[in-house]
Amino acid sequence: MVDSAAANGSAAAPNPGVWSAEELMGRAGAGSTSSTVTSSQQGSVRKMSKKSVADPLDWGMPGHLTKEEVDVFRGQHRILRRLTLLAHGYSFCSTHPYDGTYTTQHLSQMKFRDEVEKRGGEFRNTIYSFGDIEGEAFCLTRWLRARKYKLDEVIKMVEEATEVRADARKVDFYPNPEEALGCEVGVFMAQYPQLYHSVAKNGCPVFISKPGVLNTDGMECITTLDGILKFHWHVMIHDYKMRLVKHKEENPDFNNFQCVTIIDLEHLSASQLSQRALSIIKTQTAIDSVCFPETMNRTLVINAPRFFSMTWGIIKGWIDPRTASKIELISSRKTWEARLRELVDEDQLPSDYGGKDTATTTTLAKEVPEGVLKQHHQLVHVRSSGHMTVEVPAGNEVDVMIYTRSTSKVSVSIVNDSDKKVVYVPAVAVQHTGGTGENDKPSRVLITKQRLKGPLKARVLIESKGGRFSTAGNYMVAASIY
Repeated sequence: MVDSAAANGSAAAPNPGVWSAEELMGRAGAGSTSSTVTSSQQGSVRKMSKKSVADPLDWGMPGHLTKEEVDVFRGQHRILRRLTLLAHGYSFCSTHPYDGTYTTQHLSQMKFRDEVEKRGGEFRNTIYSFGDIEGEAFCLTRWLRARKYKLDEVIKMVEEATEVRADARKVDFYPNPEEALGCEVGVFMAQYPQLYHSVAKNGCPVFISKPGVLNTDGMECITTLDGILKFHWHVMIHDYKMRLVKHKEENPDFNNFQCVTIIDLEHLSASQLSQRALSIIKTQTAIDSVCFPETMNRTLVINAPRFFSMTWGIIKGWIDPRTASKIELISSRKTWEARLRELVDEDQLPSDYGGKDTATTTTLAKEVPEGVLKQHHQLVHVRSSGHMTVEVPAGNEVDVMIYTRSTSKVSVSIVNDSDKKVVYVPAVAVQHTGGTGENDKPSRVLITKQRLKGPLKARVLIESKGGRFSTAGNYMVAASIY
C-alpha cells in the first residue's frame, strides 16, 4: 500500500526520535542546501560543520551520513517503499532525483534497523546497552561506524557482543563491586588508580586512568583477571551508563554517548610493561571494543616517557586514521594542561591536572567502605620478615586485613612500633591454600578480631615460618581507620 502523504507530496507528521534520510545526511529538507539538522529528535552536540573539508570525527555521525550509509541504517522496507512510489512517478528530492542506484544488491542486503526490529530481545538489548534514552540515530550509527557501515560485519559484531555479555547479564552485570573484585574497591584503586571525574565541555564523562603507577604484584595479591573483568562490567553498566543517562536527563540535547579519556603514564618504566600488566589492561579494553563500540570521543596520553613516545610513532602508522586522530600524545605538562583546559572547564578539571576541582588523589582516597574514614595499603614483600606501620589517632579504631597468594606459611602479629614486647594482636597463621591459577581467588584474612583503639602506633609484623633463606612472597596489608 502506498503512503498517501508521501504520494501527495505532503510531509508526514514528525516521529520523535526518528530521523529522516535528509536529516541523517545533514540536509534540512528536500531541495534545501542548509547544513543544519532540524530533526524532531534534536541534533547532535557535534555541530554540523560548515567547512569544505570534513572533520574525521564527524564521519558516520547522524547529520553526516552518505546516501549509501543511510540505506544501511534505515532498512530494506524503506527502499522498497521508495521504489514503489518512484514506479508511480513520484519524486522525493528535486536536488537528488532517483538515479537508478538502488540496485538488486541494495534490495538483497538486510538493513540494520530492520534487523534490530526483527530480532528484538537480547540482540536489541546488546545494541541499546545504555538504554533507549541514547536515541535510535546515535545508537545505531555508533555500531555502524565500528565496522565502517559493512552490515554483515556489524551484525556479526552484535551477535558476538550478545554472547560475550550473556553471563554478566544473568547476574545484572555485578551490581556489587566488592563481590565482583573479591576485595574492597579502595584496595583495588590503590593498585590501579582510575576514576570518572565530572564531564567535558561536550558533555562526555571524563575518565582518568593511571597505568604509570599500576602495581601488578599488588593486583595479583588481591584479585584475579576474572575479577577485573567482572568489575569492568560493573563500571560500564552501573557507573558509566548512569552518568550518561543522568547527563542526558539534565541536558535533553546531549546525544554523544562517548567518553573523554586521560591516560597518565607518569612513573611508567619499561619494566612495568610485563605480560601481567598488559593482560590487565587488555582485559578491561576487550569488553569495550566488542560490547561498547565507538565510545571513545577523545583520548589524551600524557606524561609519556621517551621510550613510549618512540613506540607510539610506529604504532600510530598501523591505526586507522580516524581512530588515530582521536588520540593525542603529549609529554610536556604545560602543553597537556593547556589542552585539557580546552576540552574540560577548569571547575570540572581536577587540580592535579591543571584545573580547580578536587584532586584525583583526594577523590580516590574517599573510595572506602561505609563507616571507614581512611585506608592505608602497602604491599609487603617477605623474605624472612616484613612489616607495615600504621598510626591510629585518639578516638579512632583500626582493623587489619591481609591479602595473599603465597602458599608459604607466615605468622602475622600486631605490636607496638617502638616496643615489640607490647603485643596488640598475637600471631595469626596466614597461608594461601587455594589454587594458583590466574583466576583462582587469593586468600584474605582479617587479623584483628576486634578493632584496636587509638591512640597508638602499631607495626603489622609478618614473619616467615620457612627456612632462613626462603622467600615467603607478597602480602597486601590493608588497614582501615574508623
